[in-house]
Amino acid sequence: VFFSLFPLHSLPENKILVAQSPLLIVANKTATLVCNYTYNGTGKEFRASLHKGTDSAVEVCFMSWNTTKTSSNSNKEFNCEGIHDKDKVIFSLRNMSASQTDIYFCKIEAMYPPPYVYNEKSNGTVIHVKETPIQTQEPPSAIPLWIMGAVTGVLAFYSMLITAVFINYWQKSKKTMYRQSDYMNMTPRHPPYQKNKGYPSYAPTRDYTAYRS
Repeated sequence: VFFSLFPLHSLPENKILVAQSPLLIVANKTATLVCNYTYNGTGKEFRASLHKGTDSAVEVCFMSWNTTKTSSNSNKEFNCEGIHDKDKVIFSLRNMSASQTDIYFCKIEAMYPPPYVYNEKSNGTVIHVKETPIQTQEPPSAIPLWIMGAVTGVLAFYSMLITAVFINYWQKSKKTMYRQSDYMNMTPRHPPYQKNKGYPSYAPTRDYTAYRS
């Protein structure tokens, strides 16, 4: 029995090993996770997937490829895409939020031909997504304070100038009215009932009551 088992242990082992970076800090909402792997088998069809959480409960996205075709699919809660390049799979995650900070694991599977194999669970990569600070933007039509001050000063100056001109015009008009009233025709007129007594029109009317006794 011992002799028959020895050749089995000397055969090349059909195995997949995966290596990931331990930490990935995301500041611009986009993460690029590289899954390096080695495989010493004869598989021709493969599947690579990215899982979230310590128990790998959530499959974020996956991709599959063979000698002629490559396809990729993503969980609806993530914007994820996988690309295969020689001995590595690159997962690109976009529009990530701080709530998606977690540990992520790569899984590589040899699907065909048999035997089916996959890698042992790696140490994973902690993806830390930083909060994006909220920037308050000024309205695009905001006018600088110095321009507003200059405009206000010019308007105040013109307002005072117009007021002064109006007051000056009003005073001149008032003086003109007084002069016209001083040069009114002051020629005395006799009473209407004395018009036909022969007095000149310019002669003043006598007061006869002064001669009465």
